[in-house]
Amino acid sequence: MVILGAGESGAGAAVLAIKEGFDVFVSDFGKIKEKYKNVLSQFEINFEEGKHSEEIILRANEVVKSPGIPDNAGIINKIKGKGINIISEIEFAGRYTSAKKICITGSNGKTTTTLLTHHILKKAGLNVGLAGNVGQSFAMQVATKNYDYYVIEISSFQLDGMFDFKADTAVLLNITPDHLDRYDNSFSNYIDSKFRIIRNQTEEDDFIYCKDDPEILKKLTEINIKARKYPFSIKQIITGQGACLDGNNICINIEQNSFNMTLENLALQGKHNIYNSMAAGIAARILDIRKDIIKESLSDFQNVEHRLEFVASIHGVDFINDSKATNVNSTWYALESMNNRVIWIAGGIDKGNDYKLLEGLVKQKVKSIICLGKDNKKLIKAFENIVDDIVETTSMEDAVQYGNLLASKDEVVLLSPACASFDLYENFEERGDKFKVAVAGL
Repeated sequence: MVILGAGESGAGAAVLAIKEGFDVFVSDFGKIKEKYKNVLSQFEINFEEGKHSEEIILRANEVVKSPGIPDNAGIINKIKGKGINIISEIEFAGRYTSAKKICITGSNGKTTTTLLTHHILKKAGLNVGLAGNVGQSFAMQVATKNYDYYVIEISSFQLDGMFDFKADTAVLLNITPDHLDRYDNSFSNYIDSKFRIIRNQTEEDDFIYCKDDPEILKKLTEINIKARKYPFSIKQIITGQGACLDGNNICINIEQNSFNMTLENLALQGKHNIYNSMAAGIAARILDIRKDIIKESLSDFQNVEHRLEFVASIHGVDFINDSKATNVNSTWYALESMNNRVIWIAGGIDKGNDYKLLEGLVKQKVKSIICLGKDNKKLIKAFENIVDDIVETTSMEDAVQYGNLLASKDEVVLLSPACASFDLYENFEERGDKFKVAVAGL
């Protein structure tokens, strides 16, 4: 078996493969991080970095591809040409566990909802793992742990390599244009990818979805869903099973057994987090977790790092780290939740962004824009007639300094880039960490 990519996903798949008796070779075209080299060495797994040895790779019976490798990469095309099966780490690990799997996807909010769901299940005393795009890889946990439940955040890239895997509970939060560069610039292809979350589900499984999302509703008219359906909405009352907003209360109804919780008691504020809390609450009630535990968990949850993370208040100016906002829709949610005027730090690698979605909120809430990226032309063009103050920089330290100068008391300096980080940083975590360091240095 060949594993392509030796990050969290690839290293975990390699360890599981060795444990299951496979002859394993790991190949990474880039440089492998020291911690993953140590894992591979510890389990005596053969690996290479900085190249792909085709004479070995093209002899594989099956290839586990890390989600970061595009489907049109040269080596992938050659593997396909040989008729070799290519799967994701999620697909591979799913073969070797009988644990119940709560799988969460969506363009936005999936990390928060995954962590929140895991928090509820753990508080309820369940033997539960946290996996997928967050925490330790699913494969590594299947290899080294023995959980009864997994809460798994699954990206579209991971879903693309999923064939026989099945979610016992599938959660689809929303679908907005993202990663279209990986889907031939086709929104329809991306929607199809997200709907793979319900693949292989039966009448014994559960599907939780947002009834306010037009793309989800449209797709539901075109396909047959076998699983039990649980919609959630903040715009309409759900009369059957599911969740909705009734006045100032979240109402969750499962098996004619409902409970209410006021919005003020939610740990996570903002419209998007009402959706996230509803989805997590439904998933927990399906597992028959007690209402008091769910209420307590929804009110004491600590938000995910780099997602609307309060960093500091300096001379009456709040600094907020939303580095995880790598697309326009995530930034829309961030701006929508701001109650004060915003100095907005944005920019990076544009993934086919349509900034028109943000125009109304920018007019209403943004005082100044700080463009942090190597190429800011599209961002500037989108907002130069809306915002008077637009500055450019390629340094986070400078961006934070500009923010501090431009902000007045009771305003907010918000890092919410709406773009990927790879022009200046290794990932959104590094970008967010640099922001926090720069704020601490003011």
